[in-house]
Amino acid sequence: MSTDKKLLVTLERGVKCITFNRPERRNAVDFEMFAEFAEAVRESAEDESRVLVITGAGDSFCAGLDLSAINPADIHSLDVAASVRELINPPILMMRALGKPVIARVHGAAVGIGFSYVLASDIRVASDSASFSQSFVRIGLMPDGGSTYFLPRLVGSARAFELMASGATITAEEAHSLGLVNRVVPHTELDATVDELAARLAASPQPALARIKGALSRGEQSELAAALEFEAEGQNECFHSPDFLEGVAAFMQKRAPEFGKDKKD
Repeated sequence: MSTDKKLLVTLERGVKCITFNRPERRNAVDFEMFAEFAEAVRESAEDESRVLVITGAGDSFCAGLDLSAINPADIHSLDVAASVRELINPPILMMRALGKPVIARVHGAAVGIGFSYVLASDIRVASDSASFSQSFVRIGLMPDGGSTYFLPRLVGSARAFELMASGATITAEEAHSLGLVNRVVPHTELDATVDELAARLAASPQPALARIKGALSRGEQSELAAALEFEAEGQNECFHSPDFLEGVAAFMQKRAPEFGKDKKD
């Protein structure tokens, strides 16, 4: 498979690996990648995979939305709610409805929507070099990808609000202490750990795994769908705010944003 593809998909011995493949951009996701990721997850319900592993190429898991893919001049005409509904929400719902285990193999940064993909997975294995950030607020956005649903259920509402409102970066060990990841291993042991876990799950009775996952997530789909819809509407409002324009400009110019500043001054 050509390595110039932005998303790599392999299937071997029942283990399907989906790899974000833009290491030069820390695997930041553009609109093409959103669509390809959604299709790869959708196909997992029908192909011969028994376990799904999500990871990133290079030194990062996924650095979130690729802001360079957005033309500021197009923001006012962009239907962000529709884009979120079409590109971001479907794979999150499918990952949770999929009757197969989903493993997040996390190394380096899992930021923004990258963090959301981790939260939507069933098992999260991180290397000691991993870090996590609900970075949306740094550019004037709210979390999406189901983070407003998953995060408070893992760490409680107060800590979830703190992580989201501050956009703080936490280490792998901090994430483990909060229950955000199942285990943390030395980076040199990450591949072996994930490979062993994936092989064990692939060899397990699939109807039993599907029932276990279904039992643990019973009733989740309607609540998650409602949270995703709320995120879509909220993200649309945030995208069209002056603060987002300032956040994007500051990011591109590598400076601190000045949110709430009167643009007429």
